[in-house]
Amino acid sequence: MGFEQLASLRDELAQQAAAEKSKKRQLKEEGGATAKKAVKVDPVVLIIGQLQKKFPLAFPKNPAPKVPLKIGIHKDIFEQSEQLGIDKNDLRAAIKTWCWGKRYWECLVEDAVRIDLDGNAAGQVTKVDADQAKKLKQGRRRPPKSSPEQNEPKTEPG
Repeated sequence: MGFEQLASLRDELAQQAAAEKSKKRQLKEEGGATAKKAVKVDPVVLIIGQLQKKFPLAFPKNPAPKVPLKIGIHKDIFEQSEQLGIDKNDLRAAIKTWCWGKRYWECLVEDAVRIDLDGNAAGQVTKVDADQAKKLKQGRRRPPKSSPEQNEPKTEPG
């Protein structure tokens, strides 16, 4: 290969590199303006968000405290699953997630009013329910058990 051929090959490669660079820059600018980084959100969280919009009194947004829900409220929600456009199994998972946590257990105090989807009174929290919630809260606070080996200081052979 002669010098002239090498020079033209170099020029051709430089043009290709410049074209690719400008193409990447253009894609980056277009993508940055229209789309943010895609963040995966748990589908259950999205369903809870829908429930909060549709039933704000029964599913208040944080930092508002959660409220005790009517016993069997899942049946009321299932009746509206088609309207909401949500599968019943997904609704079940969202309700379980909502009711299985410290914020919900804290609202379950004896004689607290339970509410339906519209925020109307629908029963009261019993002593048994309140005691169960207290046990669940205490169980969640326990630090993980450590093995005796982890607690013993390590010594080097001497």
